[in-house]
Amino acid sequence: MNALAPAQKGHRLWIPLVVAALTAVGIAVTALMPELDRNFKSWGVSALSLLGGLLLVLWFLFLSRYSGRARLAVVGLLVLAGFGVSRAVRVDGTVDGTGLPKLAWKWTRPAERHFSAVSVVPVAEVAKVEGAMDVPQFYGPKRDGVVQNAALARDWQSQAPKEVWRQNIGEGWSAFAVVGGRAYTQEQRGDEEMTTCYELATGKPLWSHAIKARFTQWQGGTGPRATPAVDRGQVFSYGGTGVLTCLDAVTGKALWSRDVLKENDLPNIEWGVSASPLVYDDLVVVTGGDKEGATVLAFHRQTGEPAWKAGTAKASYASPTLVTLAGRRVVLSVNAGNLSAHDPTTGEVLLDHAWGDPRWPKASQPLVVGEDQVFLSAGYGMGCSMLKIKPAADGKKLEAEEVWKNLRMKTQFNSTVWQGKYIFGLDDGQIACMDVETGKRLWKNGRYGSGQSLVVNDVAVIQSEPGEVYLVDLAKEGAVLGQLPALSAKTWNHPTVAGKYLLVRNSVEAVCYEMPGR
Repeated sequence: MNALAPAQKGHRLWIPLVVAALTAVGIAVTALMPELDRNFKSWGVSALSLLGGLLLVLWFLFLSRYSGRARLAVVGLLVLAGFGVSRAVRVDGTVDGTGLPKLAWKWTRPAERHFSAVSVVPVAEVAKVEGAMDVPQFYGPKRDGVVQNAALARDWQSQAPKEVWRQNIGEGWSAFAVVGGRAYTQEQRGDEEMTTCYELATGKPLWSHAIKARFTQWQGGTGPRATPAVDRGQVFSYGGTGVLTCLDAVTGKALWSRDVLKENDLPNIEWGVSASPLVYDDLVVVTGGDKEGATVLAFHRQTGEPAWKAGTAKASYASPTLVTLAGRRVVLSVNAGNLSAHDPTTGEVLLDHAWGDPRWPKASQPLVVGEDQVFLSAGYGMGCSMLKIKPAADGKKLEAEEVWKNLRMKTQFNSTVWQGKYIFGLDDGQIACMDVETGKRLWKNGRYGSGQSLVVNDVAVIQSEPGEVYLVDLAKEGAVLGQLPALSAKTWNHPTVAGKYLLVRNSVEAVCYEMPGR
């Protein structure tokens, strides 16, 4: 008698039917929850699917009343299949920003990448690029996500951007800083972490500076994450393992270096140092590690000698920024479990406001709204909050009062931008608009994954996670005005708009486009 013949009475087939139905309902409810992050949706759907499968196996083995031979055969097949998969499949990073593992055959290892030697001959003059503007740091000229004086054509169909150059590049999630016709970034090549300089006009490598360092994490990938800062002829780079380096902007010559995390006995954060250096006055400021102590650290920009260090919170993934808030010039830092404001000269903690779940990463920049408000946002179920900042009772420090909070802006890797009455950003991968006063979400549109965005006048340039670049109209609820097939692999790097030039990159290649003007 066939052991797997149609079941007779008593095989309790209602159990797998109920399990399948409950699993389907659970998946549907999870997928349709409007304000649940897609990260949690992906993991929730996966967990429910695995749980449903496990319950079906348990039913078959212990409650189905099929013959012992049949159950033994199924156990054998499952063990054999599991063994085969473990021997044939490897984890190759993540599918996307949701963090789900990407599987690949073990025999399909990526081909080793080879790079031509980078010139180390100083080039004092580079080709002048008409229409280029300097972007000396991360997230736009003023580190606020806004690019001024770059009026872009609103129709990329009839006036398509022109590809100027395309260049192979090392691994990493850094963006470009652009100053004086030179484009600076960070990349990983083998066991060397590099700060590199390319000619903006041609993409020609001008120089590279390498240190023996390599950060890798199975979800976040390999290579440096931060973007260099360029100021008064010097380049400051902060590597994935916490090494801060000062280089000559023309020659790439090392001027000084500090192993910040090691020197301060700070363990690295889980996905690697990601905060870009902040340069102002005579200081360069960076963030700390995964330990309570030395949240923000400042060094003298000329010598690299420590100037001050302050705070007791663990670091996260946002970059420090210099702003004027409630009449005070302060350094703002979004940390693992709080927002802190520091005196830019001494580092004294002026504000320590608890915010968000410290177990989850925060990568979004704090957004100053008007003269005395700060908008905070994050993914992983934390949503957003508007704070009003005012002098504390002692008149020396600052305090924060929450104006409103909700889940209607769930940034993950992206940061937001303030424009008049509105806040724009990627809400869980969709471009969205919020009312500043009420926190009401007015609209959201598109599907850009764990991408990045910049606002240029009344349009947004969006680097999508799959690699395409989009131009969208913010006055028309994010309507797409144009699309560029710029890159073809997972892209978490931020775009750089340097006047009419657009530079984008990922861990494989970099591209420069000349965008049409109005």
